[in-house]
Amino acid sequence: MDSTQFLKQTMGFQKTVFENTFNAMAVSQDQTEKMINSYLDQLPWVTEESKKSMQTSVDLAKKARDDFKKAVEDGYDKFEELLEKK
Repeated sequence: MDSTQFLKQTMGFQKTVFENTFNAMAVSQDQTEKMINSYLDQLPWVTEESKKSMQTSVDLAKKARDDFKKAVEDGYDKFEELLEKK
């Protein structure tokens, strides 16, 4: 097996591990968000303004999460392009 093929297989494995780990983390974060929202809905002293502020924070975290995933995927794509040129 030549080194390029080995690198492609290694990258494929790493990409799969990243995707699976990322998806598990995203599911965990989404479930935590649902749980917190349910909890906040049951507390009478939590104002709508507070809930809105919390939702803004959650939305920013989701955007950062998606931006991170895109950056990693772009890195994998660029590395794969580099390997194709060899």
